[in-house]
Amino acid sequence: MIVLRELTSDDWAEWRELRLEALREAPEAFGSKLADWLDAPEPRWRGRLVDVPFNVLAEYEGKPAGMASGSALDESGTVQLLSMWVAPFARGQGVADALLEAVVEWARGVGAARVGLLVYEANARAAALYRRQGFVEVSLADGERVMGRVLSGDSRR
Repeated sequence: MIVLRELTSDDWAEWRELRLEALREAPEAFGSKLADWLDAPEPRWRGRLVDVPFNVLAEYEGKPAGMASGSALDESGTVQLLSMWVAPFARGQGVADALLEAVVEWARGVGAARVGLLVYEANARAAALYRRQGFVEVSLADGERVMGRVLSGDSRR
């Protein structure tokens, strides 16, 4: 069973553990490096959960299994999907789909017209997930795919 929970700055320690695990397990999937966060003080962790307005944690079989975030709505009406990761033990169980849909639903709620994301070209599994969820490639530069999903008139509900 997948349970999603929106995080607040008071959840910083739990988010820290999952984020550090993600940076250890899949360093190639993120712009941040483990060394950038490993010794970060509590205020930096809390600040990240405040500065990025939507942060969600997934539990699978009662254990933290994944996370994703949504940026503030920009001037073009776009929310960016950030920091999505699913623990190896929970992959293939629908956790990624649930996290992605949580960000999309949150984006709709704040009036976004689209959700965008960046995924490294080498991360074929993630790109396939995003395509399956209605994202299309907008561009490819420097090894990163820019993908987006238009929300207005979106029939996925």
